[in-house]
Amino acid sequence: MKIEGSVALVTGANRGIGKAIAEELLDRGAVKVYAAVRDVATVTDPRLVPVKLDVTDAGQVAAAAAELSDVEIVVNNAGIGIAATPLTATLDNARAELEVNYLGLVSTTQAFAPALAANGGGAFVNVLSVVSWVGAPTLATYSASKSAAWGFTNAARVQLKLQGTHVVGVHVGPVDTDLSAGFEGDKIPPAAVAKSALDALEAGQSEAIADELTRGVKAALHDDLNLLYPALEAQFAAEAAS
Repeated sequence: MKIEGSVALVTGANRGIGKAIAEELLDRGAVKVYAAVRDVATVTDPRLVPVKLDVTDAGQVAAAAAELSDVEIVVNNAGIGIAATPLTATLDNARAELEVNYLGLVSTTQAFAPALAANGGGAFVNVLSVVSWVGAPTLATYSASKSAAWGFTNAARVQLKLQGTHVVGVHVGPVDTDLSAGFEGDKIPPAAVAKSALDALEAGQSEAIADELTRGVKAALHDDLNLLYPALEAQFAAEAAS
C-alpha cells in the first residue's frame, strides 16, 4: 500500500513505538495522522491530530470510527504489559492486558473496517510481539494476550482481504520504551520497529519481523517445544535461583 497521500490513525501514539510509527508515517508522506490516546495533552507533536480514545471502551471506538471517516490506515499499537509468572499473575492484571492488547484490537478492527472499505481498502497494522509465538514465563499473561491478538490478526487478514483491506502483523522483541524499562538485555529503538512495520505495509507483506531475536524465534517455530523452551527453562531457573 502507498503511504504517501494517505490518512492514518495510530493508537497509543504519544510515546514509544506508536509515536515512532506516527512520525514515520508523516516522513513517508501521510497527509494526516490521528494520534489516538487516552489523554490528548500527552500528544506534543504539532503535526499530529490528537484524538481522545480508550480502546477498551467500545462506544468510544465506534464513535471515533464514525467521526474519522477519512482514515485509510489503522495502526493498532496501544498496549500494556505487566511482568508476572503463571503462578503470580493476578486475574485483574490478566484481564487488563486482554482488554487492551486483544479486545481493544478486535473492537478497533470491527469499528474501522467499514471506513477502510469505503476508502478503497486501506490497511490495519497490528503491533504484536515475539511473545505472540513463545510464552515468556515472566510475562505469562502478556504473552497470552499477544498470542490472542496474533490469532485474531491472522483470521482478520483472511476476511478483510475480500474488501481489499491488507493486514500486517508486526513482531518484535524488547524495544527501548517505557514498557521494557525493567529489561536489562539488548533492545532496539522504536524507530527501527516503525521502519520495519511500514516497509512491510508498502511491500504488501503479511508480517514485519523487526529484529534478529524475533527472526530466530520464528525460525524455531516448526519445533518450538524442543528448540525454544529449553533455553527459557534454563534462564528462568537461573533467575529463580539468584
